[in-house]
Amino acid sequence: MLFILSNNDDPYFNLAAEEYLLRDHTEDFFMLWISKPAVIAGKHQNTLAEISPRFVHDNAILVARRLSGGGTVYHDRGNLNFTFITREQPGKLVDFARYASPVVGFLEENGIQAVFGGKNDILAGGYKISGNAGHVYKNRVLHHGTLLFDANLDNLRSALSANTQRYSSRAVPSNRARVANIADLLGRRVSTEEFSFRLFDYIRNRYKGDNCSLSPGEMGRIGQLAVNKYADWDWIYGYSPEYRFDNEFALDGRGIKISFAVQKGIISGFEMRSDWLPSMVCSAMAQRLNGCRHSWSALLTVLQPLKLPGIALPNTAEMIMPNLF
Repeated sequence: MLFILSNNDDPYFNLAAEEYLLRDHTEDFFMLWISKPAVIAGKHQNTLAEISPRFVHDNAILVARRLSGGGTVYHDRGNLNFTFITREQPGKLVDFARYASPVVGFLEENGIQAVFGGKNDILAGGYKISGNAGHVYKNRVLHHGTLLFDANLDNLRSALSANTQRYSSRAVPSNRARVANIADLLGRRVSTEEFSFRLFDYIRNRYKGDNCSLSPGEMGRIGQLAVNKYADWDWIYGYSPEYRFDNEFALDGRGIKISFAVQKGIISGFEMRSDWLPSMVCSAMAQRLNGCRHSWSALLTVLQPLKLPGIALPNTAEMIMPNLF
């Protein structure tokens, strides 16, 4: 097994590195990485239905989609991300417990009574401290997971706080769980960096092998994949299964109903219904929004200059926007 301790905190790059090592190599790998603040959706999820778009936008939290299934997770510099990439025999390709086992062993060695449980989680004291997911490519397996060490749990909860009841689709929803930081369970102060080095050494000693560095050429190919796929809006949002959005809300104390469909991230069939708004206003809204990306930044741009007659609000767009997600 080859071991990579990534010093790149770009989640798009590290997700691309996982795919590159899975598809373009035959060796077994273990990679450990830390990301700048980001939310990472599973491959088969509706990204917008899993996050709080306004909080994510206002706090410059990156949004990404990974190659594997499972639920949406939060990353920041207090969160460790571990990746196993191995070659396996048919019938043994999917085994979450097997890949979680060495991480559980490391935690136990450091005084954390951890168990593999839930759906694909590592738990300690009844709290989730790690989520795991996997992807199979031919006879190779990508297994990766998070480790909440000293993450900002307030930001985690706010970033993953979504109005899921407004969305109807075939997308796979996340299972929310009570979470905790490993640092709070340790009973002694350890930095995230020190803990990550300990984990890296523990896995390397268990599996044996050499440290590995990516060549400049490999870095370039991974960087290209990061830009062309993982940081691309069409992959992050447009890949979401087709969905319908419905919402009822009050504006200036009076009721409004909104509904629309979204396919490949693009709004169509927009309807705004109200017994007090002029039909020309509802039609103007539909004209503005149909064909627009269902994203906070795109809709803010479209709605910013909008003024609705008869409504005395300082910023109509800001009042309407939260109700479109």
